[in-house]
Amino acid sequence: MCSPYYEKSIYKDLGIRVRNATTTTIAPTGTLSIIAGVSSGIEPLFAISYIRNVMDNEEFIEVNPIFKEIAIIDGFYSDDLMRRIANKGTIQGFPEIPKWVQNVFVTSHDISPQWHVRMQAAFQKYTDNAVSKTVNLRNEATREDVAEVFMQAYKTYCKGVTIYRDGSRDLQVLNIGKVKGKEQNSDNEQTEKSPVNSIVPRPRPEITTGFTEKVKIGCGNLYITVNYDENGICEVFTNTGRAGGCPSQSEATARLVSIALRSGIDHKYLVEQLKGIRCPSTIRQKGLKVMSCPDAIGRLIEKVAKIQDGNNLTSEELSISEEQKFQVPTAKRYRNVEERVDTESQAVCPECGKLVEHEGGCVVCRNCGFSKCG
Repeated sequence: MCSPYYEKSIYKDLGIRVRNATTTTIAPTGTLSIIAGVSSGIEPLFAISYIRNVMDNEEFIEVNPIFKEIAIIDGFYSDDLMRRIANKGTIQGFPEIPKWVQNVFVTSHDISPQWHVRMQAAFQKYTDNAVSKTVNLRNEATREDVAEVFMQAYKTYCKGVTIYRDGSRDLQVLNIGKVKGKEQNSDNEQTEKSPVNSIVPRPRPEITTGFTEKVKIGCGNLYITVNYDENGICEVFTNTGRAGGCPSQSEATARLVSIALRSGIDHKYLVEQLKGIRCPSTIRQKGLKVMSCPDAIGRLIEKVAKIQDGNNLTSEELSISEEQKFQVPTAKRYRNVEERVDTESQAVCPECGKLVEHEGGCVVCRNCGFSKCG
């Protein structure tokens, strides 16, 4: 029985009775072909000899088994040749390799991007689902090359197209000419990249000024202190309330941020990395203004930076915390926090100020989770 929308489909005029919207497909077979030791469908060979990244960043050279068998039979196989092929990424131009072998074993980078798309379009014409294929571009490919591939795929009615430029990611599974961050030259010698100059953070100033803010997070309250000196924001401290939380993680985040700030890293880059990080305990509770401890730290750093620059804060920034503390010496701010946390004799919660209840011989707060017995 056909679909109820069959009368409106193109198949009615063609006289073709089908049950499903799609009946033919070509499954992606990149990893599967590697496991099975077979060709990857309409994809050309990535390389005859290439470097593979596996677990723990261990890398080793793999050679196409058919090419290796022919090379051994014809007598031109050697480990040095395989390494030089892996370095170059193609067997074209090697005088010791017969010309007929070079004509047969053509790799993905030997084929122009236009022919990659034409191959995909040929199979797309007779396939209902989108055809999965990658157009492999060399490292020196330009934006114009990428745009040309997209336009050609559109004009040839491909339902989608994937482009990968070699080296566009810091770590890729298959590599040409790179082993553990080292370049190989034609003489099979490895030249290490120039070492990066080490950065040492400046000493912590003896006196700093800043802001402390109390923020409600998913597992209690977090007190965040952002300090600065004449050179800008220089350190971050965190302190969690008795309700629990992740004190070690928030402290580790604050320490790393402090080192980065005193090492000259622009606070904007740190804020970009911290803001938006999500925590499951925060997501489960409605009405919280932050997503996690790192998100709260990033927001306060951004807020203090704006105050330093003389910019006005938005209403959203002003309402992030439950309690704003004025700019006072750091030691006094911490003393205020400790006094507030240690207050247990009152009928209100020392963490959030809400009423507490007696339960099971203990005093607990239903609002933030504070427990006198915790």
